[in-house]
Amino acid sequence: MFAKHDIRRDEFQLVRGQAKRGYDWWWHSFTAYHEKTGEARPFFIEFFLCNPALGDEKPIYGQLEENKKNGTRPSYLMVNVGYWGEGARQLHRFFGWKDVALHPKAPFSISAGDCYLDETSTRGHVVVSKEESDAHPEYLCQDGTMSWDLKIHKIIPYNVGYGAGKVFRTLQLFEMFWHAEGMKSAFSGKIILNGEAYLVRPEDCYGYADKNWGKDFTSPWVWLSSNNLTSLRTNKKLSNSVFDIGGGRPKVGPIALKGKLLSAFYYEGKCYEFNFSKFWTYCRTKFACKETDAQIVWHVEQKTWRNRMVVDVTCKKKDMLLIQYEAPNGKKLHNRLYNGGTGEGVIRLYHGGKLVDEIKATNIGCEYGEYGR
Repeated sequence: MFAKHDIRRDEFQLVRGQAKRGYDWWWHSFTAYHEKTGEARPFFIEFFLCNPALGDEKPIYGQLEENKKNGTRPSYLMVNVGYWGEGARQLHRFFGWKDVALHPKAPFSISAGDCYLDETSTRGHVVVSKEESDAHPEYLCQDGTMSWDLKIHKIIPYNVGYGAGKVFRTLQLFEMFWHAEGMKSAFSGKIILNGEAYLVRPEDCYGYADKNWGKDFTSPWVWLSSNNLTSLRTNKKLSNSVFDIGGGRPKVGPIALKGKLLSAFYYEGKCYEFNFSKFWTYCRTKFACKETDAQIVWHVEQKTWRNRMVVDVTCKKKDMLLIQYEAPNGKKLHNRLYNGGTGEGVIRLYHGGKLVDEIKATNIGCEYGEYGR
């Protein structure tokens, strides 16, 4: 059973060697509605910590030309917020470590200035002017203003099992770890985007919350998740369901495992998991992702001894971001990492060779990118 809460996996993970060569982030995404017009818009909020043991009074930017020449690695807390849809933006606010207050153990909390995050709430604001964005490419963001004050209720988790358990975390065996404490989450509160108010409601926010940590990113990088699901067999909303897919090419030490995804479908209280690390299930995976002129397209097929899942998703490029991250070593190898929150698709779920359901999914959080693209 993967639907086991474990807030210890949400703890701050950058200890020992990873404190100088590691990142740790908490990601949240959801849909909000314009207070006056009712227009739906998907948002994201992320707290991204990088190389705290290299910390200085001020943020150290890895993409600053001088630092690139000198091999100086980045170090900061980055609050990364933004939205998808027409005119999608990401906005970054950076803090040096002297300004960061961190409670590392469960339940964790992070605060810097008026930005705050813990298991059940987040608030803050980010302002980036056009002049700042243009003058500082090392900020890796666009311009805009966003503030937020939200409550978080993490309803259904995806616990990947021993692969992110204490032993693997302590030995830092994987290059990139993942835990979704709230692959289905309910958010409530308010967003102010460029002076316009948006309301976040638990019943239709289709919220998601996870975290990643490690030494480097994966390539290819694949992520798909939604809890806005409708059965095409009954035309009824699946109110107690969510799916989550992530991975690409994980590394255990120096060994890269090609074509590996971790996936879970919580279907109306029943768990269907496709997890390569649980070798006794004989999980097999095929996936293909591609970019067309107008869309990003994902096709995923996974099987175990008993279950099978086929996933087809598309997202319009005009509604997505080329989201920007630098790795703890200071390199920026993901330069076409497409990231969105308006994906749509169909999932076919089988058990024992029989179709369990064919499901329409919308409001899909989605990501795809490869090094060198």
